[in-house]
Amino acid sequence: MSKQKIYALDFDGVICDSAVETGITGWKVAHQLWPEMSANTPAEMIDLFRQVRPVMETGYEAILIMRLLFKGISAQTLLDDFANRITQLINHEQLAISQLKILFGETRDHWINHNLNEWVEMNPLFDGFAEKLKLIDAEQCYIITTKQERFVSQILSANNIPFPAERIFGLDRKMSKPQILSKLIKSHPEHIILFVEDRLPTLINVADDEQLGKVKLFFANWGYNTQHDKSAVKKLPITVINLSDFSAL
Repeated sequence: MSKQKIYALDFDGVICDSAVETGITGWKVAHQLWPEMSANTPAEMIDLFRQVRPVMETGYEAILIMRLLFKGISAQTLLDDFANRITQLINHEQLAISQLKILFGETRDHWINHNLNEWVEMNPLFDGFAEKLKLIDAEQCYIITTKQERFVSQILSANNIPFPAERIFGLDRKMSKPQILSKLIKSHPEHIILFVEDRLPTLINVADDEQLGKVKLFFANWGYNTQHDKSAVKKLPITVINLSDFSAL
């Protein structure tokens, strides 16, 4: 019975293909911090950013990725040594993560306020998601994301998808995805929770948490993941799905 399901969906890389917008926003902030970077984002940098996107967890990291790509660090180097390279840049430039998050959000807000249509165009939904979300009862679905919640609401609203703001768990909540899933288990003890996520490390963290054993895990292979992720997940207790599989879920 569909009423027994609770969908817990990641947003970026599962519902929304936000890579281009995230990359451009990251470049815009980097230009503010390092004016030698041009005001407009070069197309080749967007292509490189998309390659690195699978290892990015939170939006503000796009600023640092773009800076490192601008400095000539290869996409493959960032894929292989992401955390170390990001930490080195933060320490070398004496950056505050809290301030980077504020700048990233403010830059998105400025873009939205000055050209909403363009911003929405840069955040298309993956095929079939608008229809699926309209079919799912709002009481059966949560969005669990590291994005700021107001941006999720704006994208869904622009696609004519009514979605209760209180069912979006984003960066504003200051909770990890395992913590949010634990909360959902407690509030929906009679339901099956289907967690759909494109980031393999996140799924592994959930799989390793004994308290989350009731959560069914789904790896979204259309999202921001690498070939290594796609190979590694086959050996794990995680179900791999494509877009058509999700439509039938």
